[in-house]
Amino acid sequence: MERVAHSSLLAWKHDVARKPLILRGARQVGKTWLLREFGRREYERTAYVNCQGDPSATAVFAGRLEADQLLRGLAIAAGTEIEPDSTLLIIDEIQEAPAALTALKYLQEQRPDIHVVAAGSLLGVALRSSGASFPVGKVAFLDLHPLDFDEFLRAVGEEALADLVTERDWGLIDPFHDRLVELLRQYLFVGGMPEPVARFAATGSFEDARRLQDDILAGYANDFATYAPPLVSRRIAEAWASLPAQLAREQGRYIFSHIRDGARARDFAEAVQWLSDSGLVHRVPRFSKPASPLSAYVDARIFKLFLLDVGLLGALSRLAPSVLLQGEGIFEEFKGALTEQYVLQQIVAARHEEPAYWSSEKASAEVDFAIERAGHVVPIEVKATTNVKSKSLRSYLDRFHPRTAWRFSLARFREQGDVTNIPLYAIGPALRREG
Repeated sequence: MERVAHSSLLAWKHDVARKPLILRGARQVGKTWLLREFGRREYERTAYVNCQGDPSATAVFAGRLEADQLLRGLAIAAGTEIEPDSTLLIIDEIQEAPAALTALKYLQEQRPDIHVVAAGSLLGVALRSSGASFPVGKVAFLDLHPLDFDEFLRAVGEEALADLVTERDWGLIDPFHDRLVELLRQYLFVGGMPEPVARFAATGSFEDARRLQDDILAGYANDFATYAPPLVSRRIAEAWASLPAQLAREQGRYIFSHIRDGARARDFAEAVQWLSDSGLVHRVPRFSKPASPLSAYVDARIFKLFLLDVGLLGALSRLAPSVLLQGEGIFEEFKGALTEQYVLQQIVAARHEEPAYWSSEKASAEVDFAIERAGHVVPIEVKATTNVKSKSLRSYLDRFHPRTAWRFSLARFREQGDVTNIPLYAIGPALRREG
């Protein structure tokens, strides 16, 4: 499958100021596959070492951190020569060897001619718990997320439709509107985790995709128990399990007391932080004033919490495949929570940053998301159907008079005075072009 991140890796390869690159992302989003595929397509050879599965690779970093000595040891561990420009050196699961992170500094300073990429699934968790020295300013970062809808279309053989949506020729898109909505229904169930997408593309079976989603969720549950202290791991599991119900509430703010009776923020804050550090959730804070920089006006204590993937949200919620037969019902499941999760996922994939959301002081009105673009705050309303009436967005527009406002819905593209309606299936290209 084609990943948008491949072009970012290619730009990194040809950057004259190239630094060692760390590819971040949750488990099972396809980091290892992407790096190996990048090496296969763009280099003469790939030297791959895994700090989790190969003790000899980890032991290389236990000695003196001198670049040529490191490269000699890594070449032996990888079973191939490491040559400038022609070899891609991949250090996988780097969080398992904290000294390897420090070693990136010496590789950058002493051997900048070597192309080095590292990947880590629980890197944020490992850094927070280990206190390892991080090579600030000596590495670059790239975040990998689940496949967005454009990548999903290409993975299931709909490249022509994906190209059409990317071009945003609305007159030509309109005849294919219903087909795109049908494919979007499939995406809301299958999601963007690479293995379920690949299986669905091969078999067309929603049941097969769900079994793989369940396997991924079981793997995450195992991570809770393996990489967090016992008390914290139990609270992580409780916070994780509460997400579907939290997202289905009319007001999406995350409420700690809804995790279970008697739950308090001070008891579960570490659990939520662990989920965030591991890349399993996205935290969307509330802002009070739509001004630039938006980060200066957010209240980090009040936030919504989303999963990393809409398909995993459906699996965690035990959403049955039969819901796909109910017309557009899947878009309204959990009071539109699946649709809102989908939009959040597309925003993060397109912009590599988490948006914010706005609500009035008494929470009588709420705008689902907002992003900052060219120094201006763009409010984004999400509608799970073709009914695009909204008192909340109108309240925001009348109060703040933004230059631009977007509504993402099942309706076709149209300009409606001070609001632009963008079909849900086209928001990724819209965000990339306008962002």
